[in-house]
Amino acid sequence: MAETAHCVYCFDVLAAHFEKRKPLALQQCFEVEDILEAENATGAAGANSNTAITTDGGGGGRSAHAPARPLFVTWNKHYPGEEGHQLRGCIGTFENQELEVGLETYALTAALEDTRFRPIQAKDLPSLSCGVSILTDFEPAADPMDWTLGVHGLRIAFVYHGRRLGATYLPDVPAEQGWTKEETIISLMRKAGWSGRSAEWQKVGLSVTRYKGTKKEVSWEEYKKVIQRYLKEGLGFEGALKN
Repeated sequence: MAETAHCVYCFDVLAAHFEKRKPLALQQCFEVEDILEAENATGAAGANSNTAITTDGGGGGRSAHAPARPLFVTWNKHYPGEEGHQLRGCIGTFENQELEVGLETYALTAALEDTRFRPIQAKDLPSLSCGVSILTDFEPAADPMDWTLGVHGLRIAFVYHGRRLGATYLPDVPAEQGWTKEETIISLMRKAGWSGRSAEWQKVGLSVTRYKGTKKEVSWEEYKKVIQRYLKEGLGFEGALKN
């Protein structure tokens, strides 16, 4: 399942890219999260101050060595005093990925290579949040309505004007947008490149795959808390906190 540490790792990968340094290992992100959770549980900020954070990927209550999964990384921009957010990049893969490699790859790809948006810059970091979606349970849908809002993501494929088109929405997207199932299907077809009349979408032969997923999201401020706890161990790279 998606973990807070996955999002922290993606943030550090992007920060490290701008700072020309090596990012934390994913296991180190898990270790710091374990310490922070223990501190919060006891209500004493220094309860685990003597707990060592390793630099070799060992230790920690949870492990970065989870099964390979399809995944997506999403970057959103937030504006002070305003609700909601603006999408700044979302790219992933339906191929199984070893998590540390996949998260590093798609954290950068979504931030810098999503052609719908200008590349994220270092100055943007404080206004961002990072979401990680880990995808599971892929199965063919019996028909375009054979899925549940808020539970399933969708991947569609169809032929239109001699071209094979396809697109996906992650499980959280339709509910976040307030769409019905029909509105979701039509929007997804538009995303893929279909330009027909909305009332005629059922005339298109759709292949629909439904899937499930878990998602976690972390803000820049939440990421900084992890880095600040890590810095208490005297391991450096203070550049991440200059923004």
